[in-house]
Amino acid sequence: MNELTPIIKLGNPILRQKAAAVENIQSQEIQNLIDELITSVSQANGVGIAAPQIASSYRLFIVASRPNARYPHAPEMQPTAMINPRIIAHSSEMLKDWEGCLSVPDIRGLVPRYQTVEVEYTDRYGNLQKQQLTDFIARIFQHEYDHLEGLVFLDRVENNHDLISEEEYQKSVMGNG
Repeated sequence: MNELTPIIKLGNPILRQKAAAVENIQSQEIQNLIDELITSVSQANGVGIAAPQIASSYRLFIVASRPNARYPHAPEMQPTAMINPRIIAHSSEMLKDWEGCLSVPDIRGLVPRYQTVEVEYTDRYGNLQKQQLTDFIARIFQHEYDHLEGLVFLDRVENNHDLISEEEYQKSVMGNG
């Protein structure tokens, strides 16, 4: 597994499919997929990646928040595989913030998301996990969860004026201009 699997881009029909549940978490295929996703998200300067983004239509994603060039203020956390995830509760408060996507390069959108989500998922060892996620981590979870439902962040943007190029985002929003 030296050659990194390419991240598919908007227009690929896999991104618009509802992903299949993972049946055998301990299978070599799924364990390899988890490792591949962790490597991909790190090399692409992402904070999360879903299996459909590398053309594997499974209900599996990685949340891997850490400061990087695309998200310099991201909180630090270990890359976490979330298998067959579910949102079981959410706050009434929604916050709009900028999102990008490795499958929708060079564009950011102002996306409303729940500030807090209570989630369940199975970890890579087969253990059921239940967590309350807030703010940026909750946003990553919801963004990646959308990929499992065949959605991308553009589907959640409320109007076209809430879209910006990555270059303008870096200049104006991040103050790197």
